[in-house]
Amino acid sequence: MSEIITVGLDLAKNVFQVHAADGAGRAVLRKKLRRAQVLGFFSQLPSCLVAVEACGGAHFWGREIGKLGHDVRLIPRAYVKPFVKRQKNDAADVEAIFEAAMRFVPVKSTETQAATMVFRIRELLIRQRTQAINALRGHLTEFGQIVPQGASNAARLIALVEGPEVICLPAPFLH
Repeated sequence: MSEIITVGLDLAKNVFQVHAADGAGRAVLRKKLRRAQVLGFFSQLPSCLVAVEACGGAHFWGREIGKLGHDVRLIPRAYVKPFVKRQKNDAADVEAIFEAAMRFVPVKSTETQAATMVFRIRELLIRQRTQAINALRGHLTEFGQIVPQGASNAARLIALVEGPEVICLPAPFLH
């Protein structure tokens, strides 16, 4: 068998697809791997380029395969899709990943991934806070209470509901 230079890896829940090629780009190996076999398989290969479609778990697998000495490249899904030549299945996907290997994004470190996670959760909480404030503003408008937009006016909304001069709201709202 020719020396493997490039490997395309399609991630899945249980069965991963591998497409490996030599220096001339000829396919020398097509293989299915169960999740538990992936690291063992890559530990047996000489260092090579491993292309993986960027998806859930891709950074984890990229770091783990990279620890084995391989050059791992994550490819955005949008760059893989145009290379799928036939019906959508894992075998076709892995060939497309292999073909698209020249456009990639770097594998994130655990620190970078954690910082991104904190940022996204913070964004979500801010969005939810804004939604709650706007909902309360809208409901109070139905009772003739107008409060300007913005999180800075949240205290005024709360004062209208809980304050000593409670406006005329139905009992179920106050409990």
